Formats: sequence, structure tokens, C-alpha cells
Amino acid sequence: MNLPSTVRALACVRCGWESTDFWQWSCTSCGPDVRMDVRYQAGAAERMGANLAGRPFDHWRYRELLPIPEDAVLPPLHVGWTPTHEAPRMASWLGVARAWIKDDGRNPSASLKDRASSVGVALALATGAERIVCASTGNAASATACMAASVGLPATIFVPERAPAPKIAQLRVFGAQVFRVAADYDTTWELCAQVAKGRPWFNRNCAQNPYLVEGKKTAGLEIAEQLGAALPEWVVLSVGDGCTIAGVIKGLEEAHAAGLCPHIPRVLGVQAEGAAPLVAAFNEGSFPVIEGAHTVADSLCVGHPRNPDKALQSVRRVNGAYITVSDAEIMAALPATAATSGVFGEPAAVTAAAGVRAAVRAGIIAPTEGVVVLSSGNGLKDPATALKSVTGPTDVDANIDAVLRALGSHA
Repeated sequence: MNLPSTVRALACVRCGWESTDFWQWSCTSCGPDVRMDVRYQAGAAERMGANLAGRPFDHWRYRELLPIPEDAVLPPLHVGWTPTHEAPRMASWLGVARAWIKDDGRNPSASLKDRASSVGVALALATGAERIVCASTGNAASATACMAASVGLPATIFVPERAPAPKIAQLRVFGAQVFRVAADYDTTWELCAQVAKGRPWFNRNCAQNPYLVEGKKTAGLEIAEQLGAALPEWVVLSVGDGCTIAGVIKGLEEAHAAGLCPHIPRVLGVQAEGAAPLVAAFNEGSFPVIEGAHTVADSLCVGHPRNPDKALQSVRRVNGAYITVSDAEIMAALPATAATSGVFGEPAAVTAAAGVRAAVRAGIIAPTEGVVVLSSGNGLKDPATALKSVTGPTDVDANIDAVLRALGSHA
């Protein structure tokens, strides 16, 4: 398959070497672990901005900036254009002047990962792949199974043994073949890559496949288009492998080039303390690998990010920052974010909100500034953890006196 007409080349994120080979997913000079980035034809962002009027409000509206062939079969499910609404009570809790929350849990499989997976499935069909395959802590897997099911494409999914049961349930009801591996995410990722190599399968793993990050960037394009001149100083999101933050920043940059927003905001990446290799690499220059990663936020439990260059370079480009939060802070943010914004996020999603509070305390974000918090997945992805963050219901007998007594005790 050739590169789509809107794409100029794939470029090494480290040395800049370019290739027009659709399958050149790593740099021949820098080595197999150094990834490529999709580069578009000159003026593509400006053309996209001029063509938006009258287009459907989904993430395919940014077609000129997506690596999709013109005749590609697109998954029929509505992906993207999730709501971004202002949350003044959440702003007060976060300690900032203004706050918006983007609820990407509204996507078909209830997470941001539908953006990347819809692109992956479209390209899998375009390349004639027999099936699509990925390794995931849960959300990318659910999204892949969902999008594949919508077009009848077989899917094979590898998940680590700690993947939450609701996410595995999604995989099975969507009809995916699921291998639960007796190992952590990093080992699971390696196994998936080994199995997929040499088979006529399309590898959906964002850390390898440069096209998948392009789907994730549509969240950044949407934030910019939805808020326009109201776009605040910061966009904040949680970080695992680092592919999402790289994509969102690319989307914000392209939105600015297209004239959708007056400035490019700074971006804060938030990792859990027990799984923060990118924070260490960004702040200390260390090699981004942590053995034995652990956190309550399963979607962020990545000790060995496979595409660190993009994640680190992009944050530096926008004068952004990285910060860590503890599992206790994540658990506290679960009910607090929902109660002050009306958006129920899973642990990985509310990690972003916890990071805003930490960044305000650290002097990274000023109390006079505004933030967009990207809520990356719905809280029903992991209800067991959510229940641990709150007290249970008040049990009463089925009569009004019992209720009145209980009300009195809570007065």
C-alpha cells in the first residue's frame, strides 16, 4: 500500500530521515526502537480549516490531516466530537481560575482509544489485512474490538492478567479473540509483537504504528475548535505509553496552523507515582524504563513506554511539563471530579485532574490560569475501584419512619 495522497512522508522523530514506504515504521539509521511520525503535504492544515463548514461533527471532519486513503471504508460508529464543557465547581476544587472537562468517555467503547482504533481498522481494511491485533491494558483493546466488530474484521487482543473484568467483558461481547497473559503490560506487549510479526495482520499498537497516533490527535483538534478564543493556558491529560499526549499536542499545533485557535496551550502530562518513567526522563534525563510498574490506574501501568521520543519532544515544544500523583490522590479524585463536573471518569481519566491540583501546589500552574482536563475513559470501565473511593449506601427498612430516622442521623 502507498501513503495516502495527503501524506508527504514518514519521518524519524530523532534524526528526521524521511521515507515514503507505508510500512517503514522505524528508522533504519537510529534503530528499530526509534519511531516515525506522519508528515502531511504543505498547506494541509490550512486546507482542512477552510473545508470544515458543513462537515459532520465527528473526528473524520479533519480528513486532510488523517492518513486515510480517499476510498477507505470507515467504521460506521460515531467517533469524536465529544463534549467539552466548563466546570466552575471543578475549577474551584482544582485551585484554578477556570476549568473545562472534555468527556471522551462518550466515544463508542467509552474511551479516547476509539479515535486511534477507528483509524487502525480503516487502514487494516485498506491494506487487506486478515485481522487486527493489539496489546493493551484494556481501553485500546476494547476500542479495537469495538471498531473491528462494526465492520466484521477479526480481532486478536492480548491483555495483562490485571486487566479489569469489565474491559475483558467488552472484548468478549464484541467477539474478539482474547489472550490474557500471565504477566505485566510490558511483557504482554512484547508477546503481541512477536506473534503478529510475519503474519498478515495489522498491528494496532500505537507505540509501533505511526498512523494510530494521528487518530488520537483529533482530541486536540476538537479542543481547539470547540473552545476557539476561549482556549485556556493549559491542557492536562494522564500519560501511560506517551502516545496520547504526543497526539493531542500535534492536534493542538495543527489546529493553530489551521486558524482554529489563537494560541497553542501548554500541556501537562500526569503519571502515577508507581509508573512514571516519562516524568523521570523529562525532569532528570534518565532512561524511561521502570521495572515493576504499579498503580491503581490500570490504563497507566506502563513501565517501559515504547515511543518516548514523541512524548518527551512534544511536551518540550509547547513549554509543557510532567508531574506525578500518588494512588491516594487518584482515588480522592475519583469522586471529587465526578461530583464537581458531572463526568464519571475511570482512575486513569481522573489522574489528569489530580495532576492539576499537584501542579498548582508545585507552582507549575498558576491559580489565575485556566485548564482543559481531558477525561480519557468512562468510570464504568472499572466500577470496583470507583466503589473503593466512596462510602456505601445507607440501608433502611421499607417504611418512612426508617428513612426519617436515617435522615435525622445524617442531619
